[in-house]
Amino acid sequence: MRPLKLVPDDTNIPFLRYRNVAMTLSLLLIAASIALCFIKGFNLGIDFVGGQSVRATFAQPVAVEELRARIGGLGLGEATIQQVGGDREVSIRTPLPAGDAAAADRAARRIRATIEQGYPGAKVGAVESVSGKVSQELFRTGAISLALAMFAITLYVWFRFEWHFGVGALFALFHDVALTLGFFALTQLEFDLNIVAAVLTIIGYSLNDTIVVYDRIRENLRKYRKMAIEPLLDLSINETLSRTVVTSLSIGIVLTILLVLGPDVIFGFTAAMLLGIVIGTFSSVYVSAAILLWLNLKPDSFVTTAEGVKGAERVGPREG
Repeated sequence: MRPLKLVPDDTNIPFLRYRNVAMTLSLLLIAASIALCFIKGFNLGIDFVGGQSVRATFAQPVAVEELRARIGGLGLGEATIQQVGGDREVSIRTPLPAGDAAAADRAARRIRATIEQGYPGAKVGAVESVSGKVSQELFRTGAISLALAMFAITLYVWFRFEWHFGVGALFALFHDVALTLGFFALTQLEFDLNIVAAVLTIIGYSLNDTIVVYDRIRENLRKYRKMAIEPLLDLSINETLSRTVVTSLSIGIVLTILLVLGPDVIFGFTAAMLLGIVIGTFSSVYVSAAILLWLNLKPDSFVTTAEGVKGAERVGPREG
């Protein structure tokens, strides 16, 4: 029995023919994402803003405004209440009470008692507490980790390949991160350290996919020196397309199952990862390769004079 191939060996899709449309769409999405980040901001979790957080599951659908009024009557400060995973489960976040750990424990017990007395059958989960000082440090280290990861990756690609590829990889990573952050600003899903971990994972996945394409491009630049650059890039993308599709599809299936059937506590992480896989695959095929054209990459860009004199140059399959 012949093995199943999702992408035939003779696939010849002219991806770069649509590069202007793809890049225009990408630039518009990046601009919209940045605007959303500044206009709407993020629904920061207690990891970044500090406070107490508790999740409660009710026997019947609960009115958020009524619950907010009950929690507000405790005098613990302004409470942020959001429904998660349906109308029977909510996340309650309140400011951290001033004082020692005993004050925080008393506040948690009051929240638990209010919910259990006002809503029979309700189940209250464990209370998470993060101080303001710790949350600020986590926010700062999270932002620094993202910046350093992207900077280190750019340097690696620059030295591993050439500066054209370094710039292309950096733009592709910026594209993926910007669209992921814009998604969280638009949906107002809780943004916590799990999402930072997801973004770092997306950066690694997207870079791995991009480097596979770039490595094939560099190999073909040495093999087909008389081939026009656009057909050469299309050839390289098509030659790695099977690997790209199989990898993205296998990971996407797992993440989709987790998104639908997985626990709510990792819903944001799973959503970010699934979105990142789609965006990362798109950027590896369109964005990273199109940038090379804009940077005026040519078939003989990395060929030294000595190499050019040694022998006859090979001609690409589309020209020969």
